[in-house]
Amino acid sequence: MPPGAGGPSSAAATSVGIVSYEDFASASVKVIESTGGAIMVLGGLVAFVRYARQSMRQGAGAYRQLRANLGRVILLGLEVLIIADIVRTIVVDQSVQSVGVLGLIVVIRIVLSFSLEVEIEGAWPWNEWKAKRTSSSPTGSTETPAGDSPA
Repeated sequence: MPPGAGGPSSAAATSVGIVSYEDFASASVKVIESTGGAIMVLGGLVAFVRYARQSMRQGAGAYRQLRANLGRVILLGLEVLIIADIVRTIVVDQSVQSVGVLGLIVVIRIVLSFSLEVEIEGAWPWNEWKAKRTSSSPTGSTETPAGDSPA
């Protein structure tokens, strides 16, 4: 059949504007992905504008702050993109292959998130107590007193 000649049901669906569940879910995933991309682009621009302002005032600490801000923006954007991937796999494309691809994407993004967290905080999340203890101790020593080992 030629395009547009789908019979009475397709003509009625087009004129009334009925959208299928799959079409709605696909459109929602596109909106979520666009939001994740916009977070990274706009957040990156804001981070660079803040960097320019801070470098004129402070100079020394501005670059470290830029890296931390960019890392936070990328982390937030990645989290939103993971949401889109999960929704797509659960609602739109339900297949073993899509679940495998989702698993691989999530693993890659988790590794990226951990790497960015280390860049921002300066320590692995499970070693954060060491970094806090070192920064708060007057001598800067990382030694723990006898019997005071963390679990």
